[in-house]
Amino acid sequence: MPKNSLLAAVFKPNVNVNLLSQTSFALLRVVVGMMIVHNGLDKLSNIESFSQAYVQVIGLPFPLFFSYVAALTELIGAPLLALGLLTRPAALGLFSTMCVAMYHHILVAGFSIPYLELSAVYAACFLFFAINGGGLFSTDALLANWLDASALSAQAKRVMNLEKAYEATSIVEPKVNA
Repeated sequence: MPKNSLLAAVFKPNVNVNLLSQTSFALLRVVVGMMIVHNGLDKLSNIESFSQAYVQVIGLPFPLFFSYVAALTELIGAPLLALGLLTRPAALGLFSTMCVAMYHHILVAGFSIPYLELSAVYAACFLFFAINGGGLFSTDALLANWLDASALSAQAKRVMNLEKAYEATSIVEPKVNA
């Protein structure tokens, strides 16, 4: 497999070529990505307190280190997710932090829905994007198309609003001598 095809496969989203579904995926990706940023900022604002209250409680070694990992994952991964750039790795990192958050909530409060609900909803959203990618309205889809022109179907390209570029390469107009 050529290098460009491998990279295109990494960036290529699972495609349901429907304008409404792709628009809703993009909207969900942007909203969830932008909403999680504040969690990383909150962690960094008092990292030692977060480390003691959350990470140390669940028994992870090097709690300060893992606190920084969680905060930076949210601060870097969330904007990447919102942009649809490196969506799968960003979503996987964010999904991991939400799994640790859910584990913390279960240890502290048991299976209490009010404590679990927000981290569970975020985890489900991040898992969705880790599996499906960023959708057609993402930077990843543009990169996949750029790396491998055959990575996306003609219908997907039309939905991405690239039909003009796609048709321009497939239609050759005859030259008229003046």
